This record gives sequence, structure tokens and C-alpha cells, in this order.
Amino acid sequence: MSIDIILFLGLAVVAILSAAGMLFSRNAIYSALFLIINFSAIAVYYLILGAPFIALTQITVYAGAIMVLFIFVIMLLGAEQTGRTPASWWMRPLGMGLGALLILESLYLIFTHLHSFPQPIEIIDGFGNPGQVGEILFDKYVLPFEIISLLLLVAMIGAIVLTKKKMKR
Repeated sequence: MSIDIILFLGLAVVAILSAAGMLFSRNAIYSALFLIINFSAIAVYYLILGAPFIALTQITVYAGAIMVLFIFVIMLLGAEQTGRTPASWWMRPLGMGLGALLILESLYLIFTHLHSFPQPIEIIDGFGNPGQVGEILFDKYVLPFEIISLLLLVAMIGAIVLTKKKMKR
């Protein structure tokens, strides 16, 4: 067994356990911290694939900015002290059924297409470097990039408007 497979399997265990910890944790702060661990494991996958810019972006944007925002909101709203809302009687069986269906479908696809997996391709030189990403982003995908930035701006303004308390006159 090569070092790449050992590293891949170790990271897979970390990613799966941290995702499970995030889902099953009763404390919102711990869930956010488990999510940071998961994001970090995914960033190491990007490093293994030879995409250091994408790995750094994963850490900076997700594990840095977004998770700090999540923790800030959790602390601000006091969400870690609120109780769980009672679930409807049909939610748990539906979730378990859909999860079992996903596992069965994955196993079916893995075992029926076992010999038809694509072979690893050669990574071209400069894959994932900041210059190449910026060139593609601002040349070929400039319109979708601007549309997404406008959508994020509208979502941010909407969140501010929805959470703003009514002023008493």
C-alpha cells in the first residue's frame, strides 16, 4: 500500500468523522468546529491533487471567514442555548429511508462500474495556480462571476433587513 492511499484513507476517516460529529453534536459551537475540521481535511485533498491555490482558498474562505461568521452569529443569537425543535413524526423515517437509498445507490454504482472507473490523468503544469484561475475567471466567466456577486450582495442586504429590529416611534 502506497503512502498516497494511506494518506487518502486517513483523510477520508477524518472527513467522515468530522462530518458525523457536526451532524450529531448537540452544541452549535462544537458543530461549527467539526465543520472547520472537515473543511481543513478537504483542503488537504486539494493539496494532494496539486491545487495549492484552491486549498488556500478553501481554508481562507470557508474555514476562516464563513466559520468565523457562523460562530459570531451563534454567539450573538445565543443559539447554543436554545432547545431543539420537536421533529414531526415523519421526518426521522424519511431521513433514514433516503440515507439508506443513497447508500444502496452508491454501492450499486461502485460494484456495477468497478472496472470502468477512469484512470487518473496527468496533471498539467500550472494547474490551480492563481494566475491561471484569475485569467479563466475574469476572461471566460466574467458574467457569471458578476451575477454571483450581485446575488450575494442582495442576499446580504436581505439578511440585514430581515434581522433588523423594528424601530419604535
